[in-house]
Amino acid sequence: MTPGLLAKLISGEGAALLASLPPYDEAESFVLGERLRREGFDPELVAAALTQSRLRARGERKFGRAARDLLFTPDGLEQATRRQVARLHARRLAGSGARVVHDLGCGIGADARAFADSGLRVAAVDADEVTACIADYNLRPWPHARAEHELAERVRLPGRREAPDAAVWLDPARRTPGVADITGRTRRTFRLDELVPAWDFVCAAGAQVAAAGVKLSPSLAHGQVPPGTQAQWTSYDGEVVECVLWWNAAAWDVGRSALVVSDQFAYEVLERDAEDAGSQTARLDRLHGYLYEADRAVIRAGLSGALVRRVDGVELDTGVGIVSSPRDVVVPWAKKYVVTDAMPFNLKALRSWTRDHRIGRLTIKKKGASVDPDGLRRQLRLKGSAEATILVTRIGGAQAVLMLVPAP
Repeated sequence: MTPGLLAKLISGEGAALLASLPPYDEAESFVLGERLRREGFDPELVAAALTQSRLRARGERKFGRAARDLLFTPDGLEQATRRQVARLHARRLAGSGARVVHDLGCGIGADARAFADSGLRVAAVDADEVTACIADYNLRPWPHARAEHELAERVRLPGRREAPDAAVWLDPARRTPGVADITGRTRRTFRLDELVPAWDFVCAAGAQVAAAGVKLSPSLAHGQVPPGTQAQWTSYDGEVVECVLWWNAAAWDVGRSALVVSDQFAYEVLERDAEDAGSQTARLDRLHGYLYEADRAVIRAGLSGALVRRVDGVELDTGVGIVSSPRDVVVPWAKKYVVTDAMPFNLKALRSWTRDHRIGRLTIKKKGASVDPDGLRRQLRLKGSAEATILVTRIGGAQAVLMLVPAP
């Protein structure tokens, strides 16, 4: 989309056309587009309006009903922070003493909207002109928030002494310019040296201001975390969605942490929670009655030890994030199962077990094991009316199978 086409879409005839569209239906979109063009609407304007209608429908997964009044780009929607997570970003910066936030690389304005809604003044920029205009449109409910077309590197940032209430939020571009795919999205990158703005600028900006947060890919390696920062891996409904580096006043607990978020709760697991958890691992012949599976953000942050301490148990094997314990404990950021049986991984023995228990439907979980669940299911030749759940994992360095039922 060009700036000129965007201007037509958000004013006059274009705005009326966009507001008149029915709820998006992929099966009906072609027919609807043909009808609108026959009625005399500009074909480019029709295409742009239908694209926004499609993106708004997709955007409801992240923004709820608010998406119906927002504008998007394909890349912008893909990288946009979910509403629930963005609110936590805003709460973190406001709790760090910030009153104004410089949002550098604001995208379509997902985080900027949360900052503005929490009462923070927002000065946002994006290097792409159309994206910046879309962000400014999405910020229109808040007069104390604006987005402009500008490079992050050209924004003058105040020092900590000069502006102790100023914060920076950075969401460096993690897609590389080039030919987009059929959905309109460009190639994703996970390399720090391919970020825009550059990684050196990101680190310098974070260190300069009173408080800062930088949203990065959850694939960030532990060894890449800058000294003195807090690296926080965040999951939403079990999916790890980001790693945020917090600087200065926003780094409440220097080191690694995990934030587990859903529509109902948000729990933080800190590095100190995992200290002195011990390095002992489980034995197949001494498994306890309960099995706890840590949230993926906790595992990605390397904090499985926090679960070991919480349930007073032992990890099945180093790094798998699954802990055996005799205790029945409520852990909001872990799934709990009862272990009904266990054996070394052996196809013949497992096939006998499924036959003896008349298993016809089998859920196969795996963690730290080299097995293809679909291939294993075919090899087992399941027959029967019962169903079961098994976990193929490592215990003491060897593959094993655990038979599980969800704990009440």
